Formats: sequence, structure tokens, C-alpha cells
Amino acid sequence: MELQRFPSPLPDSPQLLLGIIGQPLGHTLSPALHNWALQEAGVSGVYCRWELPPERLGRMLDAVRTLPIHGLSVTIPHKEAVMDLLDESTPFARQIGAVNTLYWHEGRLCGDNTDVEGFLTPLRELPVFESALVLGAGGAARAALAGLSALGVSRIGIANRSPERALALAELFHVQHVPWSQRTEFGAALVVNATPLGMHGERKDQSPWPEDAWTHVTAAYDLVYNPLRTRFLMDARTAGALALEGLRMFLGQAQCQFTRWTGATFPWDPARRLLLDALREQH
Repeated sequence: MELQRFPSPLPDSPQLLLGIIGQPLGHTLSPALHNWALQEAGVSGVYCRWELPPERLGRMLDAVRTLPIHGLSVTIPHKEAVMDLLDESTPFARQIGAVNTLYWHEGRLCGDNTDVEGFLTPLRELPVFESALVLGAGGAARAALAGLSALGVSRIGIANRSPERALALAELFHVQHVPWSQRTEFGAALVVNATPLGMHGERKDQSPWPEDAWTHVTAAYDLVYNPLRTRFLMDARTAGALALEGLRMFLGQAQCQFTRWTGATFPWDPARRLLLDALREQH
């Protein structure tokens, strides 16, 4: 699978209007990160947060075209639905079936997916796992399945409470569907949480993995990044498994987005410190 990125040059406009759409957005660190990155790169612009229910997605895209908004991050629950409202999506995004980044190219509103590159950020430093199980069936799960396939993981499964969505993704990515009630029997070395369980808010104390089912799991990867230490990861650490935090995926995908919009980048270590400080302030 092709993971190459093609950054766009800075536009003629002296002030970039960027932002994130999704619901809920109370947990998001994207505005803090991207506004800092704009200042760090010397780019004139602002990155906003627009809480958006599904029924208002079409109106928001009309506003993107009218203002115009130079670029958007797209998160839950819009990553798939937004594709039908764009002028085009990159072949990479179409292959995954989800978009997390909107940008303009030659007057056309386009969609791309940087989640896969972000997902691979911590895994590239580790030996390839023989087996992996993805929990969830949304846009983040699509990115995880694409990333695991790109790494060459030989046995990949997907489990979701609603089996219809998981079955569709299993067929799309040529992986095994695992019934939710049998997820602990798959025997995965790596378990990936691509559900919202554990996210800051009413789901904070929830985990998609039973506390007593970590015996044969080597590593746990939580795509939730707020809070940093989710119940899922704390249970994994207690059982002796390697715990991979979602903040690294978040930083990786955000860095690709920022380059796509501005042609610039931002330094990794100061960005991570910024986000850790922001998480401490929230909690």
C-alpha cells in the first residue's frame, strides 16, 4: 500500500483558516497543536474547533467552499460520510474508505487520509507482530487495518459490537471477522483499540477488553489519546503487556496534515511536550 505524501505549497492568502469538525470535540488537542505549529512555522493563520452533528455536515461543507476554509481535520463521526461531499479524494483515501484531512487543490475540495501514517509511527520501531486484532469498525479501525496490512502482519482480525460493519471491513481488507463475544479467543499478539471506549468524558472508565483476558497479549495499542493513560492501557501494563499510547498516532497524523496544508512541518519533541502539558491541564 502506497503511503507517500505530497505536500501542497502555501496559498497566496496571508491568513489561513483551518479547523476540525466532529462530535464530540471536548477532548481534542488539535487546536492547541496546530495553532502552536502555525506560530512555530511563522505561518499566519488560525485553527478553530467546530462541533458538528451529522445532520449539519452538508451545511458545513458549503461553508468551507464559501469562506473559504483552507483545510480541515475530520474526526468522529464524519470520516466516511464526508467523502460523498468532496470534489475528489486521493486514491489512498478511497482505498481506505475514510478521510481525515480536507484541503484544496487547483480549486477542488479534496480529501486525504493521514491516519495510517500516524498509526504506523510507533509500530515502525518494533518487530512485526505475527497477529493483531482491531476492536471497532469506524474510520480509525480502517486506518489500523490498512497499516497492519502494510506492515505485513500475517494474521489480522476485526471485532465490533455491530457485526455488519466489521464484516464489511473484513471483506474490504481481506482480514478475519471475529465475533465480539469471541474476541479474546482470537489469540492476538497485538490488540488495537479503535473504539471510543476510554475517551475522556462519560466513557473514560470503560475498556473494550476484559481485565482478565491479557494473558497471551504481547502489546496493546490504544488509538484514544485523551486521557493518555486509558483503562485499556493501564490493564495491559498491569498484565505485563507493552502499552502503546494514542498520542504518538495523533502527532504523526497531525504532522502529515500540517505539511499538507502549509508545506511546512513542526518539531516532534516540543509538540509532544505541548500536548502533555495540555493533557495535564485538562485533568
